[in-house]
Amino acid sequence: MFEAAELGTAVDKATFNKEATRIREDLLNVQKQLAHADFSVVIIMSGVEGAGKPETVNLLLEWMDARGIQTHAFGDPSDEERERPPYWRFWRLLPPKGRIGIFFGSWYTAPIISRVLGESSREEFDLALDEIVDLERMLAQENVLLLKFWMHLSKAAQKARLKSLEADKNTRWRVTKMDWKFFKRYDEFREVSEQALRKTSTGAAPWHIVDASDQRFRALTVTRALREALQKRLQESANKPKAPLQKPPLPKPAKVNVINKLDLSVRLSEKKYKKKLLKLSGKLNLLTRRLYEKQHSLLVVFEGPDAAGKGGAIRRLTGAMDARMYQVISIAAPTDEERARPYLWRFWRHLPRLGRVTIFDRSWYGRVLVERIEGFCGQADWQRAYAEINEFEEQIARFGIAIIKFWLTIGAEEQLRRFKDREVTPYKQYKLTEEDWRNREKWGAYEAAACDMIEKTSTTLAPWVPVEANDKLFARVKVMQSVCDLLEKALGS
Repeated sequence: MFEAAELGTAVDKATFNKEATRIREDLLNVQKQLAHADFSVVIIMSGVEGAGKPETVNLLLEWMDARGIQTHAFGDPSDEERERPPYWRFWRLLPPKGRIGIFFGSWYTAPIISRVLGESSREEFDLALDEIVDLERMLAQENVLLLKFWMHLSKAAQKARLKSLEADKNTRWRVTKMDWKFFKRYDEFREVSEQALRKTSTGAAPWHIVDASDQRFRALTVTRALREALQKRLQESANKPKAPLQKPPLPKPAKVNVINKLDLSVRLSEKKYKKKLLKLSGKLNLLTRRLYEKQHSLLVVFEGPDAAGKGGAIRRLTGAMDARMYQVISIAAPTDEERARPYLWRFWRHLPRLGRVTIFDRSWYGRVLVERIEGFCGQADWQRAYAEINEFEEQIARFGIAIIKFWLTIGAEEQLRRFKDREVTPYKQYKLTEEDWRNREKWGAYEAAACDMIEKTSTTLAPWVPVEANDKLFARVKVMQSVCDLLEKALGS
């Protein structure tokens, strides 16, 4: 794969200067158009040490308007990053539509180094590459243009480059002991890197392997590829018909399904409720205090019809925990900042650190519920969301985040009773909106969508727990008991 990049190509100064002027003008022009486009750009700059990655990044910042570019260099993860799943550090830095993000080092670095140093098995390496392919496919489908450059040098060329840098007192700081340590394993890095590039060079995110032995050739190769990719995508966006989203046909629930077969008549007396809640609160408090010790964190998701009691259940959970340990994230319609980035961005950014708890009052499942039913996204988007959500939850669960998801179920009559109660109770009136009344008209469609959701996304690592919630006391205890059971299993208690 790298042989073609080792043939050696040089560009004379006159040719470079002539073409550089034209490319620079073109790049500024397409960048101006990009500012109003419906996609963002992520440039991954990878390759061997000494191959000119920082010089290439500096060149892009010089030739283009640096105000529209965010550059991120990834070294060893910080404490904040180490305490969250590996992809968190990349997701939170994704650029919004109309802008460019340059990732100097990326999600490829750790898997390749870990494999070369023998810290991961071949199976673990293959799994990491599969995750990368999934991630990049999702980003491409979410309107991110991915450009991946691998700066290559032959073994002899890399040795000469490192020695040249080291010999100059102005550049020797750029060569570290780690660079020479890695150079000694050049052949291993080459083999592993080639495996990675072959598996992850896809139609949506192909690799550009760049001969980095000549700096002028390297500069022209990268800038040409960037110019052509931007011109092509801008043209595709201009020609894409802007048809409005069509209201989808509403799904209909099966006569017997996972939701309507629940026994909503179950009740818990006030006396038993207080006794159980007190016992479970103490238990939950002790379990959550052990999360950091066991290198775990907890993520709880609440979904269900309006007025199903999600807020009350959440308050009982938080009332049992140290306020410094948890965060409750209430999800509403996305903001402009959130709409400008891939769908899962706003959820990745709120994942808990090790030892902490995050509770989502509504969540990423909005894509297969309200967005599906109300036609806020296309059919292809919500249909692929099932697989993307399962991949997301599997990644974070493997890291050590214990996940549990609650669907609180009430009957239509009980919901109506609670709505009317809210209408006449001053301190509850803020909870009731016109949208809540409109959603009642699609009760069956939401039930059918929820059944699809539970069937396709309830996994061993991230199970759904349907909760009979006509009786609030019973629902709160069931939620509390389920969370305690999950933590006991995760913590080995």
